[in-house]
Amino acid sequence: MNEQFSGRLAVLPAAPGVYIFKNQYRGVLYVGKASSLRSRVRSYFQDSRNLDHKTRELVEQIVDFETIRTDTASEALILENELIKRYLPKYNIMLKDGKSYPYIRITNEEWPRVFSTRNIVQDGSRYYGPYTSASSVHTTLDLLKRLFPYRACDIKITEDAPRACLYYHIGRCLGPCIGVAARSEYARAVEGVALFLEGRGEELVPNMQSDMNRASEALDFEKAARLRDEIKAVQHVLERQKIVSGKGYDADVLAVAQSAGGDAGVQVAFIRNGKILGSEYFLMDGSRVDDDPAQILASFVGQFYQDAAVVPRELILQYALPDAAIVEEFLSERRKGMVNTVVPQRGSKRQLVQMVSKSALDNLEQNRLRWLSDEQKLTAAMSELSDALSLLSVPRRIECFDISTLQGTNTVASMVVFVDGKPSKKEYRRFAIKDVEGQDDFASMQEVIRRRFKRAAEEEATESWRTLPDLVIVDGGKGQLNAAVAVLMELGVDVPITGLAKENEELFLPGQPRSILLPRDSQALYLIQRVRDEAHRFAVSFHRKKRTKTAFKSALDELPGVGPKRKKALIREFGSVKRIREASVEQLAAVDGIGHSLAEQIKATL
Repeated sequence: MNEQFSGRLAVLPAAPGVYIFKNQYRGVLYVGKASSLRSRVRSYFQDSRNLDHKTRELVEQIVDFETIRTDTASEALILENELIKRYLPKYNIMLKDGKSYPYIRITNEEWPRVFSTRNIVQDGSRYYGPYTSASSVHTTLDLLKRLFPYRACDIKITEDAPRACLYYHIGRCLGPCIGVAARSEYARAVEGVALFLEGRGEELVPNMQSDMNRASEALDFEKAARLRDEIKAVQHVLERQKIVSGKGYDADVLAVAQSAGGDAGVQVAFIRNGKILGSEYFLMDGSRVDDDPAQILASFVGQFYQDAAVVPRELILQYALPDAAIVEEFLSERRKGMVNTVVPQRGSKRQLVQMVSKSALDNLEQNRLRWLSDEQKLTAAMSELSDALSLLSVPRRIECFDISTLQGTNTVASMVVFVDGKPSKKEYRRFAIKDVEGQDDFASMQEVIRRRFKRAAEEEATESWRTLPDLVIVDGGKGQLNAAVAVLMELGVDVPITGLAKENEELFLPGQPRSILLPRDSQALYLIQRVRDEAHRFAVSFHRKKRTKTAFKSALDELPGVGPKRKKALIREFGSVKRIREASVEQLAAVDGIGHSLAEQIKATL
């Protein structure tokens, strides 16, 4: 236990509350909650071997801490979220930007309005959402305005206005301002909006059909035609809603996506009245490669549902939450009714989680691609990187090298090229390591750097090989960097080079003992993470391909008496090397071209 705090740790209460860790500058490093402050805070200062890398790094920087007691663990979670928003601690995982998300609001007025808002006011209004972008809200409102002609204005309705606005004349408003809409008719339109947003749109159709029939019988064919078109529009939207459970069932389905660079996001699908009404993706800030996805999910749940307008009775989760009992208590208090969290292992709910998980991964990749297509961000990233590394020019061409191996077998390397911040895939190169025995990442890095830059000096080299990079990034810390620098000096190649260590996203420069830590929200950091992630992906894909090919060859190609034709016959019959190995001699002998004698030899060898 840390002697510096031993006295203070001993007198901590076994009560719920919040703890705040601070650094030497009294800045807040981390804010956490606990059902027992004594147990939770003391756990950080036990044997460091029991801590993960991120927690060890955090503890090394703690010079002070304070605690705030609360009456309940649920209150501790609420206070934790408020303090995270206030201090933005380095080691907490947060909803990106910390902004409030837009909702659709139906006001509690005599003539209710429907509009987008980011502020929830407890005045009897109804709120639906949240949505991750204003554009998705506007798309939904545009659909609702076409289906249900509620008013878009905020004027006081006196029913005697001299003239109606354009919305009335194009059929997008019932015209309560000029007194042509009865209160009951307008109330039905607004209730239609609410039912639609609650997933109960099918309840609208019978009443709308009755109104249409009455209008037709009264020879009001214009109104009947309008209702007919509205019924068709509602039915068209209802057909696109996926039914996943019975009526009255409300739940949210949550899944996490993480990238090799530490980016993370949470996808939430909203089930209302047994239907999936929509799905939104939320980026998380401050996450790292080695973060537990369950902890990312827990951070999201606490922050998201503290401000959410609606808390469903069930959360269907990809991972079990740490302190699930505290979270359920907090959610139940927010909902004013029981809330359960479930992690399904099979069945339809498990399938829902898998579907939402795929959406989360797709959206994480789309976010990466959107960033790569933003010219301003790419320009800013290259400029920031140039300043951070004290380069003489902006690194327009970046080459990144990564090594991939499995216990020293099938070692390969990748070289990816980014030009003006974007991947230039036609210039990617793969290397099978030839001169290194066993697992030696430093020697492997030296081999690939030597091969790349020796090739640049060859007369027959293509333009791509001859073009030298403005910056070389090697995936790894000081060891990989020093190995690469030694080769560059040996070849007399003068190019800027840096090493990027995964764990802390540290940049190392030749001859400098201290690393460079870019700000967590730096565009330069995003750029090098994406370059590194791409190099890692490219190396791993090549390694898997080579490993599979080698494994296949070692198992069958070395069998005496088994040529390509017999090998194909075996694979066609059994489907895999594993099933060939498990087959009996009689089964092997029955394969065309094998025979009993060869079957015995195959069985003995495998």
